[in-house]
Amino acid sequence: MYDLTGRVVLVTGGSRGIGRALADKFSELGAKVVITYKSRIDHRHFKPRNIHYFKCDSADSVRVKEVVENVIKKFKRIDVLVNNAGITKDALIMRMSEKDWDSVIDTNLKGTFLFCKYAAKNMVRNHKGKIINVSSIVGTTGNAGQANYAASKAGQIGLTKALAKELGAYNIQVNAVAPGFVETDMISVLSDELKEKMFRQTGTVPARPDKVADFVAFLASPDSDLINGQTFIVEAALLKTEEKKYFINKL
Repeated sequence: MYDLTGRVVLVTGGSRGIGRALADKFSELGAKVVITYKSRIDHRHFKPRNIHYFKCDSADSVRVKEVVENVIKKFKRIDVLVNNAGITKDALIMRMSEKDWDSVIDTNLKGTFLFCKYAAKNMVRNHKGKIINVSSIVGTTGNAGQANYAASKAGQIGLTKALAKELGAYNIQVNAVAPGFVETDMISVLSDELKEKMFRQTGTVPARPDKVADFVAFLASPDSDLINGQTFIVEAALLKTEEKKYFINKL
C-alpha cells in the first residue's frame, strides 16, 4: 500500500460511509487527515485516530472558505482534496420539489465547486496537489427517480474534466471515482424488494467502503501522477449465475 506520511488530506462528508472509510484509510497510510461533517460526528471514532474535523455545510460558501483557510492555517497546505459530501432526495421528476432539486445540486455539485475553488488556490501556490471527486455510477448511466442526484453526479464528472485542463499545468491532478452500489446508509434503507431488483439487473453485490477507499488512496498517491481528468467506475465484480441466485436468496 502507499506511504502518504505527512500528506495533508481533506475529506468532505467524512463522518460515515465512504467518507469514514476514506478518513480511516488515509490515517492508516500516515496522512494528516481532516474531515467535514454536516450534522453529527462520532468523537470516539475519530479522536483516537487523530483525525481532525470541522462542521460544515458544503453548500455554504462562507463556511467552506473558513474551513479551507483553517486547514491551511493549521497544516500550512492541502495536498489532497477528496470531495465526498453528498445527499439524495429521490422522487420521480413530476413529484420532485424545486427545494429537493436545489438541495441535492447545492450539496453535491456546488459543494464540490466551492471546495475545489478554495483548495486549488493553495495547490497552485505549492505547484502540486490531488483532487478526487467522488461521483457515482448513476452520473454515467442515469437512474429513474434520481434526476437531481444523477445530474449532480454527472456535473461532478464534467467539473473534473474542466479542472484537469485548468490545473494540470500546475502539477495538480483532478480525477473522479464513480462507485456502483456500496454498503452504506443509502443502500441499507432500501427495501429487500428493491435490492433484489437492483442486483438482478446489475449482477453485482454492494462493494465495501474500504475497497473504494483503497482506489482513492491510489489516486492520491504519487503512482497516479500521470493520470488526469479521468473517471473510474468502481464496483464489485459481476456474479456468476449460481452466485447471483445464492446472494438473492440471502436477501
